[in-house]
Amino acid sequence: MVVGAESGPAATAGPPPGRELLAGKVVVVTAAAGTGIGGAVARRCLDEGASVALSDAHQGRLAGVRSELAGRYGDDRVWSVPCDVTSEPQVQALIDGAARRFGRIDVMINNAGLGGTASVLEMTDEQWARVVDVTLTGTMRCTRAALRQLVAQGGGGAVVNNASVLGWRAQAGQAHYAAAKAGVMALTRCAALDVAAHGIRVNAVAPSLAMHPFLSKVMSEDVLGELAAREAFGRSAQPWEVATVMVFLASDYASYLTGEVISVSSQHP
Repeated sequence: MVVGAESGPAATAGPPPGRELLAGKVVVVTAAAGTGIGGAVARRCLDEGASVALSDAHQGRLAGVRSELAGRYGDDRVWSVPCDVTSEPQVQALIDGAARRFGRIDVMINNAGLGGTASVLEMTDEQWARVVDVTLTGTMRCTRAALRQLVAQGGGGAVVNNASVLGWRAQAGQAHYAAAKAGVMALTRCAALDVAAHGIRVNAVAPSLAMHPFLSKVMSEDVLGELAAREAFGRSAQPWEVATVMVFLASDYASYLTGEVISVSSQHP
């Protein structure tokens, strides 16, 4: 069930047509094989003229998405490799493989993350560590590998991280996820300064509620409905609405933006 998807401005409109904002660029996307933001941003990058290296921890699902996108956009523009972002060797293999396949990389989009709901009163060390390792440390591993590649290529390029408004706001049962996403925001700001001299930009988006089927597996329909009702438009975002902002940050239109976290939200306090 997609909560609140049928109401609010442009709720049923699809993504706008591509404008070649990423023409000729090579984009790497993590967690790209699902129905959420990762899949949406991979498609959006292809619509905008990029070649895309897809990665995901789910090998079967990744193979299916790769086949679908290669059939639509051309086999020469789509490449994939399984990658678990908790494994530094797999992350390095993703970046190395993308650079070999396309000759370089231009953009790294860090979408991989892990959520869940647990009160701090009952949360185990294992639950905390797993969410932080995927969501924060995984983003760091991918950012580090991508930045090293971009520097080795002579500089330039962009990293776009997927954070969350929970990095700023409180929500019961989300201490591990919120802490990890706040860390992604801090990582984004600091990494941006580390590579500014190389002409590389590092930014992030912070969505509030982008609805896709996976969310109903980790949150109750009642909670999702309540969150959607808090949005100014009375609905959740569609994944492509977040993806368009990520594409903007990846593009040359954002040439003077670095170290910024852009809220993709209509939620009022």
